[in-house]
Amino acid sequence: MIALKEEWILMIRGLVFDMDGLIFDSEKVVQRTWYDVGKQIGIPDMGDYILHTLGFNKVKEKAYFREILGEEFPYELFAERTKERFYEIVDQEGMSVKPGARELIRYGKEHGLKLAVATSSREGYAVKLFQDAGIYDYFDGFVFGNMVTHSKPDPEIYQKACAAINLPAEACMAFEDAPAGVRSASAAGLTVVMVPDLVQPEEDVRNLAFQVCSSLTEAIPLVEQLRQGK
Repeated sequence: MIALKEEWILMIRGLVFDMDGLIFDSEKVVQRTWYDVGKQIGIPDMGDYILHTLGFNKVKEKAYFREILGEEFPYELFAERTKERFYEIVDQEGMSVKPGARELIRYGKEHGLKLAVATSSREGYAVKLFQDAGIYDYFDGFVFGNMVTHSKPDPEIYQKACAAINLPAEACMAFEDAPAGVRSASAAGLTVVMVPDLVQPEEDVRNLAFQVCSSLTEAIPLVEQLRQGK
C-alpha cells in the first residue's frame, strides 16, 4: 500500500477517463494512418507529429498543422483520408481495449463510483468505440471534443466531466495517458493517475500526477486506497 501524503487523503467518488491511448489502443492505429496518408501526400514522417498533438481536438490539431507545415497543408483531405484508413484498419483488425481498462471500469461501477469520459475525440467516433466494446452503459457522463471550446491542456473538459456526474473535482480521480491530459485534469483539480502510451512524461508532468502506472491494472488498488481515504 502506498503511503499517502496528507494532500492525497480524500474520498474518491468519481472516476474520469481519457479514451484514446488509455481505454483503447487507438493512438497507435491513428499514428499508422498518419504515416500511411502522409506518404500519399508527400510527408512520409507525418506519424511523428502525433507525439505533439495528443489530447488536441480537431480545431487545435488543424491550427498546429497549419503552423508547423504551412497554411497550404491540406488538412481536410488529410483528415478525411486518415479517417477512412482508420476504419479500414479497425474493420480488419478490431480495436483493442487496453490492459486493466475493463476491470477498472467494472470495479468503479460495482463500488458505486460515478464514471465519466473526457475525450478530445468527436462524439460519433467515441460512442461507437464504447458501444462496440460493450462498455458504453457503464458510464454516467461523457464530454467529447466537440463539446468544449478549449482543448487539453486547458481544464475545461475535466471541469465539464465532473459537472456531468455532479461531483466536485476534488472527489474525482482522472486517468490519462498523455502530458496534455495530465495537465488538463490537474488544472481542473482532479487527482491524476497517468498511464503513458506513446509519450513518457517529463519530470514536471510526473510531479502533477498522484501516480504513474504501467497499466490500468495497477490503478485499481490506488482507487481502493483513495476511495476509503486511507
